[in-house]
Amino acid sequence: MLQPVPKLKQPQARQKRRSSPMAQYQRSLYLLLTPFLLGSILLVIVPLLYTAGLAFTRYDGLSAPTWYGLTNFRVLASDPLFLKASTNSLLFIGLTIPLRLLITLGLALLLNYPRTGVVLYRALIYIPTVIPSVAYALVWLWIFNPLYGPLNLFLTGVGLPTIAWLADSRTALVAIAFTALFQIGEGFVFLLAGLHEIPDEYYAAASIDGAGWWSMLRHITLPLVAPWLLLLIIRDIIVSAQSTFAPAFIMTGGGPYYATLFMPLLIFKTAFDRFRFGDASAMTLIMLIVVALLVVIAYTLLGGWGYEDEV
Repeated sequence: MLQPVPKLKQPQARQKRRSSPMAQYQRSLYLLLTPFLLGSILLVIVPLLYTAGLAFTRYDGLSAPTWYGLTNFRVLASDPLFLKASTNSLLFIGLTIPLRLLITLGLALLLNYPRTGVVLYRALIYIPTVIPSVAYALVWLWIFNPLYGPLNLFLTGVGLPTIAWLADSRTALVAIAFTALFQIGEGFVFLLAGLHEIPDEYYAAASIDGAGWWSMLRHITLPLVAPWLLLLIIRDIIVSAQSTFAPAFIMTGGGPYYATLFMPLLIFKTAFDRFRFGDASAMTLIMLIVVALLVVIAYTLLGGWGYEDEV
């Protein structure tokens, strides 16, 4: 007669779970994540909470903050500079994100498979991303120079009229948006990783069934890489909302005629030129809320992550 297997005592079962490979792997992940979480709390969460509190006060950095309620937000609603900066920031996001996404996806598809020189091409795509923002803005300031910049020299050489790129209010914002199209290195590497996750068997089976390149792209590649594209769009929304400070500050100063006055630059000038930290905090809080709404809209319109996969 078989004897029943005795059950492990509760402490023994708990000890066994703690010593399992999966538990050890999870603990190692938590240890790796701890420095990032601590940095996020100290450098992001705490300043964000402090900024949210100052948004409802009147504070000049010299005297103690005084409670102001919603007055800062009511003043901003009728401030023409705030409305102009908000419009410029939304235009910048609307211009850069679709173009960056298309360029990044196209280059990732083109350089996905090993071929001659592919490592060099990948490195060249990533280089603009690691250039410091100040140096990057200075390089483009020279390129867009109307007198001796290489861009206008090229236009002159081919017989086309030159353009005062940064001195004309009609082209200044477009010029700054154009500079952002080259800093796609992180998204490029990200999409390469997503493309490598697609099993080759899918393409082999589709090829046997007679599917062409376009059919494979439409029915295999894009659906399976959709979660990566969504994450890239969310990342670009967050980055584009704040990456305009260096080019606008160095290349145009917000001009001409406030054509390149973006929210980060207006917040900086309000806080550190006019010492209106309460107003600047209110602008920051509004910008964060708008960015969060854009992220939610993008997530909703694209149908979420597309599919769920087991870990």
